[in-house]
Amino acid sequence: MTELFRTPDPDLEDRGVINEIDAMRAGLASVLRVPTRWSGSLRRTAQARAIQGSNTIEGYTVTDQDAAAAVEDERPLSADESTWAEIIGYRRVLTYVLNLATDPGFAIDEMVLRTMHFMLLEHDLSKGPGSYRMGAVHVRDEQADRNVYEGPDPDLVPVLMQGLASELTTHRDGEPLIRAAMAHLNLVMIHPFRDGNGRMARALQTMVLAADHIIEPTFSSIEEWLGHNTDDYYRVLAATGAGSWHPQNDAHLWVKFNLRAHHMQAQTVRRRFEEAERLWTRIDAVVSDHRLSDRMADPLFDALLGLRVTRPTYVKRAELEDRTATRDLGKLVDLGLLEPRGQTRGRYYVGSTTLMDIQREVRTARTALRDPFPSLGEEIRRAAAGAQAGGVASS
Repeated sequence: MTELFRTPDPDLEDRGVINEIDAMRAGLASVLRVPTRWSGSLRRTAQARAIQGSNTIEGYTVTDQDAAAAVEDERPLSADESTWAEIIGYRRVLTYVLNLATDPGFAIDEMVLRTMHFMLLEHDLSKGPGSYRMGAVHVRDEQADRNVYEGPDPDLVPVLMQGLASELTTHRDGEPLIRAAMAHLNLVMIHPFRDGNGRMARALQTMVLAADHIIEPTFSSIEEWLGHNTDDYYRVLAATGAGSWHPQNDAHLWVKFNLRAHHMQAQTVRRRFEEAERLWTRIDAVVSDHRLSDRMADPLFDALLGLRVTRPTYVKRAELEDRTATRDLGKLVDLGLLEPRGQTRGRYYVGSTTLMDIQREVRTARTALRDPFPSLGEEIRRAAAGAQAGGVASS
């Protein structure tokens, strides 16, 4: 009963997809090694999308603007107080992951995991942040009004978590994409905490990936993709877990699902890099045509990414005086490139119709993403339906 889910051997199809993912990630890493003006903005938006995606799965939904505000440590525009507390908690966890996981000698042990959980939920001490659960735990499908998963007995949690930590520190020679997927699966199936298990499992997956040093962990996360494919995410977990703690079950479908996510996310990031180059070319032309300072290209680029532009952030990034930043943003408004929103104290700026036309023109040239496992979605749905029909879900 104390064993973990076993790592399946990849088949020939999996190996082909892994090779394609590795090639894309190596290419992205090469681009990032060359200093570019747009890389900082893409890092911030990538982190914001990861925060947004992982929390959306749990029902904590925020707008693109508020997700970006969390990264910038700014106030939200529309998120309520309780949702914002969850978003900020996850931002702390992800910041911890992105900044420490790549350090030489860094090891993922139980204390690291419990510290991450405390960061996630320290705003609500009633949820026992940093402590393993002492009672039973169920995952409930509210729409179907039934429990769909029951975690292992709480007495098993400490030894299972010790086993997971040992696995992560002693078996580091396997395929990183698969190791990370299995870390995610085992933690979410152990369900060691009273709350926050899904977000912890996804953050752990990103942490394991960060240790392979192929591409910056900011761009290795699949949390954005998972947030857009929540139904299949829950289905594959249901099919793999079969209602309760069954570590002897085959995890191959879960691995394929994660490889698909990495492939699709890598394609998406590569496309964003390519579009960033084209957007900067257009911004340079705008700056030249209006005889603007080069520093004014940065807020224009952020606006083209759909981010809100604020004076305090512009001051900080460009290292300007408040008066200069106010004058710059006012000029961009006068030229019809930015539009102000809100009152003086909470004012921010968004791209004007003229500016956003540039974004639409660039995105028109987008190529469709290629699904490396085109039949996987249907396979997951059949497997999940079979698990439910077999009566493996607890009630």
